[in-house]
Amino acid sequence: MSSNYASSLSPYPNKGILGQAEIEDSNDQVLEKCDFLFELIEKSDHIVAITGAGLSTSCGIPDFRGPKGIWTLEKKGLKPETDISFNEAQPSFTHFALTRLAQMGKIKFIVSQNIDGLHMKSGFPVNRLAEVHGNMFTLKCNSCHSKFLMNTCSPTIGLKSTKIKCSRPKAKGFCRGVLFDTILDWEDELPSEEMSKSELNCKKSDLILCLGTSLQIMPVGNYPLLTKKNNGKIVIINLQKTRLDNQADLVIHARLDIIFENLVKKMSLEVPREIRINLNLENDQENSLLIKTSSYVVDHACSKDD
Repeated sequence: MSSNYASSLSPYPNKGILGQAEIEDSNDQVLEKCDFLFELIEKSDHIVAITGAGLSTSCGIPDFRGPKGIWTLEKKGLKPETDISFNEAQPSFTHFALTRLAQMGKIKFIVSQNIDGLHMKSGFPVNRLAEVHGNMFTLKCNSCHSKFLMNTCSPTIGLKSTKIKCSRPKAKGFCRGVLFDTILDWEDELPSEEMSKSELNCKKSDLILCLGTSLQIMPVGNYPLLTKKNNGKIVIINLQKTRLDNQADLVIHARLDIIFENLVKKMSLEVPREIRINLNLENDQENSLLIKTSSYVVDHACSKDD
């Protein structure tokens, strides 16, 4: 179950503001704000999305700080009513819509605070994705540093050894290093490569979309401000208030799937919902891998950076 991940983390007293009330804009407000969002996207050349747990709640994965979030309920001695395993979870409409916008060249990069692997399952290109807290389906070799996509969740979290041997081919035989999970615990250092790519893209951006995140975790919580230095715009779509609402150019209090269903309709887009891992932007058959396949080395396949 996805809540098992949260309970497996080390004890940590400061989990941020919990249980804030959710706000939902009226239907008329949503339609009006979607018009403005459509205009912003049409005018932008380098869009970055910052995604949080609110993106995956429609997939059955509970968030952390919402009224029914894992940590909100934990404080009351309760557990989430809805909780699906990461292995079973499927991407939402919004996940697929983001992938479609990337294929169009609109969304250049995603900074994700989620560890559920749903961006990859939806086909979002891994070379345009920074999963700053790790991925339950990605393991990394402690010897050759190759990354492997697995079709089931890691048996460990907290950058620990899975005891699985690296099968990366070498001149003679295989690497045989040990694969470690990529999931951060509270005190673990953020991955430098992912953070530098995230910061670079946010600085280049002319529009940042903050999707389903309370923006409480630093430094990602401050990344939207980097676009302001480039005269860019900030859009926040979240059911709760965030600390950057007063600095945003547009704040929408609505469910993400509703917003993106409206948006793709305005853009006259079709959004395919095939579950696949896309290793490159070209999205051709050679660079795509159905999620049902076995583990796959991805470090060289996605080495071409933006």
